[in-house]
Amino acid sequence: MAKDMELTNEVEKNVPAAKLGTILIIEDDPRMQKVIRRMFVEECYSVVVAGDGRTGLDLFRSERPVAVVLDLILPQISGRELCPMLKAISSETPVIILSAITEVVDKVLLLELGADDYVTKPFSPRELTARVQAAIRRQRKPATPSVYRFGDCEVDFQKMTVWHLGVPVVLTAHEFKLLKFFTENAERVLTRELLLNEVWGYNFYPTTRTVDNQILKLRQKLESDPANPTHLLTIYGAGYKFIP
Repeated sequence: MAKDMELTNEVEKNVPAAKLGTILIIEDDPRMQKVIRRMFVEECYSVVVAGDGRTGLDLFRSERPVAVVLDLILPQISGRELCPMLKAISSETPVIILSAITEVVDKVLLLELGADDYVTKPFSPRELTARVQAAIRRQRKPATPSVYRFGDCEVDFQKMTVWHLGVPVVLTAHEFKLLKFFTENAERVLTRELLLNEVWGYNFYPTTRTVDNQILKLRQKLESDPANPTHLLTIYGAGYKFIP
């Protein structure tokens, strides 16, 4: 143990000083902890590590990280349970899932939990750091006004609440992300591929029906006549456009 501590201290003498904020790593494998920690320290981030879900939740509250790298299989609180808990505390903090799961359905479920992106194991260090940094950049874009009104809808992105015709409407965390991207790009034609990349946070997916299904759900919740939408429009052969 002493030798390991000496080695860690020696390694850290040779890495750049942290200045870009704190990355929280929630991972129970000590070897994986060390690998991921070193990656982000070299990129000039401060890093805190939790080996179980309960400690991860406590550190998230106390350290206010700029992003979280979250393993799915954890002691005490699983990653599946923990992700929505983190998002409930701070919806704007990016959460990137580490997962060995490759089934398409489970990937969609991860994003429905509110995760900003995921990386499957085994992964390349460059891919993980790139995805975390991209998620941080997306979060730091100029913010949409907290309360946004269009048609018969009023949305408070900070409180994650929405009303249609004065009646509260329940949106998932991911539906809020999609709606926010539309409001930030009002009257711009957005392709399905762009939405997958910018909202779901990944570049390759076997079908763009994921986008169609999510927009259908938003229309059912926010449009007065979902069959004839006036805000979330389909631009045939191109994608979708949001009209306030």
